[in-house]
Amino acid sequence: MSAEPPLPHHHLPPDRLAELIRGEGGPATVDLLLGGERSRRLLLLRMLDDATDLGPAWNLLSEAQHRAPHVVDDLLMYPQTGMWLTTALRRLRGRAPKEEPPLWVELGHMQALAAAAALRAELDFSIEVPVRHGRVSLPTLGCAVLPVAEPWARATVRAEGGRTVVETAGVEVAVPSAAGSAGPGWHPVRRLTVGPKERQLDIALDDVDPYRTYPEPTEPRPLSGEAAAQWRRMLEQAWELLLREQPETAEAMRRGMFSLTPTPAGERFRPRSVSAGDAFGGVEASEPDDAVQLAVTLVHEFQHTKLGGLLHLTPLLTHGSDGITELWYAPWRNDPRPLEGLLQGIYAFAGIARFWREHRRVTSARSAMAHFEFALWRTHVATAMEQVHHHPRLTPLGTTLLDTLRDHCAQWLAEPVPEEYLALARLCADDNLARWRAHHRRPPAPAVEATVRAWLDGASRPPRSLASEPEIVPDPSARWLDSLAILVRHRLSGVDDDRIPLDAPEKAAARVTGALTGDALLAVGDATAARHAYLAHLAAEPGPAGAWAGLGRALAVADTEPRAARLLCHHPERARAVHQALLRVTGTAPDPIRLATWLDSPPV
Repeated sequence: MSAEPPLPHHHLPPDRLAELIRGEGGPATVDLLLGGERSRRLLLLRMLDDATDLGPAWNLLSEAQHRAPHVVDDLLMYPQTGMWLTTALRRLRGRAPKEEPPLWVELGHMQALAAAAALRAELDFSIEVPVRHGRVSLPTLGCAVLPVAEPWARATVRAEGGRTVVETAGVEVAVPSAAGSAGPGWHPVRRLTVGPKERQLDIALDDVDPYRTYPEPTEPRPLSGEAAAQWRRMLEQAWELLLREQPETAEAMRRGMFSLTPTPAGERFRPRSVSAGDAFGGVEASEPDDAVQLAVTLVHEFQHTKLGGLLHLTPLLTHGSDGITELWYAPWRNDPRPLEGLLQGIYAFAGIARFWREHRRVTSARSAMAHFEFALWRTHVATAMEQVHHHPRLTPLGTTLLDTLRDHCAQWLAEPVPEEYLALARLCADDNLARWRAHHRRPPAPAVEATVRAWLDGASRPPRSLASEPEIVPDPSARWLDSLAILVRHRLSGVDDDRIPLDAPEKAAARVTGALTGDALLAVGDATAARHAYLAHLAAEPGPAGAWAGLGRALAVADTEPRAARLLCHHPERARAVHQALLRVTGTAPDPIRLATWLDSPPV
């Protein structure tokens, strides 16, 4: 590339920084973050050239920049370029060992990037590019499919007199001159432009770039025309909603959201979405249930995007000094999270709580769901923040950010929510935490052994050692901790179909992955029946954490066996660990409620 002027020193003025600290940030703030990202990408590109000598690709990219600098800028800031740069540099440094693709294929993506730039700048050129499983991806443009049997090969991209082909072994695929057009062997990157002219969102629907998925690259999966049309319809509706209800956020998204990677639909009410700090402006998302869900997903991932941009300019945490990774409860995850991940989640889900807060004010058809979601997410965010808001690793800016979000959350918690939906949100939040504890909290083995001896000796209460706070030991089997909340969403959605038959709890549970019959009964308010269902499940299979947590919630709602309810709601891991140990020692499982009641006795 041609000589660049010295990179600027990037900083955020106090008013723009204050926006980000509040979880907000308008177009001007996003522009400042983009300036920092551009400098970062240029530095990464120079580091890659210094390490590998990009040669012809660098020269072609420089020529394209001279002819059409805006084209190279667009490619440089494309999310997938950022993902590729960091992936390639990590591999060069040995931090991301992989068997495939070979390093030369990974580094050869630079040739594809240069070819795309030269093609868009209307240059005549010829350059060799890598072929990945028979496909050649040209970033922002599309993907050529070639009859190549080998997983890794080479092809040539040639442009002359306005005609461009990708060729290898005597086979040519023509690249259509009109952007976004399909052709034999060519899958284009579609662009979705939605919204009124003065407030349009223009975004790539990228289903072919190998670096469109985060954190690992994957092969292209071109959408059918029908599927692409469905994504356009959903995005149009979601954008209309955001313009109406979140206009400032929408305006910021217009500046800082560049690509949307579609993935297949998941289970209802369980969308999957991913973004990455190295891919500023990129979102990977499963096909949504409806436009509201897509709007929430865009808000969620744009929060991650803004925080990622801020973290590239200034730290919010200091490095740990003892080499020990602390793990924390993140209500939106099945697994325990390090402090860095928890902070990302707090920032993103504060944005989701803010979305539902506004949505419930302007909607009537979905008011039940909106009340529930707002009450649930404000509780989840508050719970997460209470764990770490005075953590010693927080920098002054990190402390200010968490204190500010905590103040906002306190105001949200004071806002009235109809009692029915407030109670359901509390039920689901408490159940999620109890399930997490049952999976990931591990009472000390000596304390469990002493408790087993005390039980078998007929002691009146357990030993004091069991009451010490158990350590966090990640349980890889932890899944679907949100099952009760998913069942509640089915109930509140008001959709009259066969997905969640309320009069058949076994069928209802079977249609929500990870749900138990007791969960389905608890979701519709039948705590007594749920109690019996959980006990039956534990009699047949004593191990599942969800059954222990659910039993405590059922006892609490039914207001029976208060001591057992208290123990199972707050410390289900104690009952689960002691129950399993007794079963191993004696071959007989004790009654769960009797055991939990005894475990709640004041310790010696």
